[in-house]
Amino acid sequence: MRRFGLVALGAVLLFTPVALRAQDAQTKAAVDDAAKNTRQARAALEAMIQAMGGQAWLDVKNRYQHGHVAGFYHGVPNPGTLEVFEFHSWPDRDRLEATKHRDVITFYIGREAWELTYRGKAPVPQEQLDDYLRRRDHSIETALKVWMHDPKTIMVYEGQRLAARHLTDQVTLISSDNEAVTIYIDAQTHLPIKRDFQWRDPLYKDKNTDSEEYDDYHEFNGIPTPMRITRYKNDEIVRQFYIDKVDYNQDLGADFWDVNGVARRLKK
Repeated sequence: MRRFGLVALGAVLLFTPVALRAQDAQTKAAVDDAAKNTRQARAALEAMIQAMGGQAWLDVKNRYQHGHVAGFYHGVPNPGTLEVFEFHSWPDRDRLEATKHRDVITFYIGREAWELTYRGKAPVPQEQLDDYLRRRDHSIETALKVWMHDPKTIMVYEGQRLAARHLTDQVTLISSDNEAVTIYIDAQTHLPIKRDFQWRDPLYKDKNTDSEEYDDYHEFNGIPTPMRITRYKNDEIVRQFYIDKVDYNQDLGADFWDVNGVARRLKK
């Protein structure tokens, strides 16, 4: 028995370096594959940035969009549309003017929001503000201008998939806070076709999926811009924005984001 034990021990000692070398080779192969996948994901994202206008898109100071919004309930469109005028200034300022008289104005500045009417200024309901902040924090703009430059962000190329009837390259970015955004990039034009993210309902604790699809691109100021944006919640359509006019880098004026000043003028 003792002799058998010594022979077995010798076999283990003889085999151990071989096993370690095999394990090291597997680990190296896994690291190489991960690095290759990251390079592929970054290349797809960089191609998308170039397709959207490259440095011109990265340097955009503000964007103006005028169009009509159609709301949906359980996939059925609500009667009529709402005329809207949207202004966005990177990174965290939005001004939405509704109706043809532009007499209902909503400001989102930082992580606060107010609705202005002829009656005065009131805070936006918390649920509405939370929805806006989630979408802004998981927007393509935030993913490319913030997450992509954080060394702690993980980028994963997930292959080619069909999205909104387009063959796309699917790339997911995972932030240092473990938040994820998935972008579907047209395999031919390299323009973004769809964006997904998930969030957990604070009351029911189930996961929800927020999606946006981008279609009918036209170029303005050298920047390809989708003229139709469709939003989904859990694969059910909730909103469509049909855009008629777009402009970039307008001179908005020093008091454009003065909430109290706009409220006083509107109240008069």
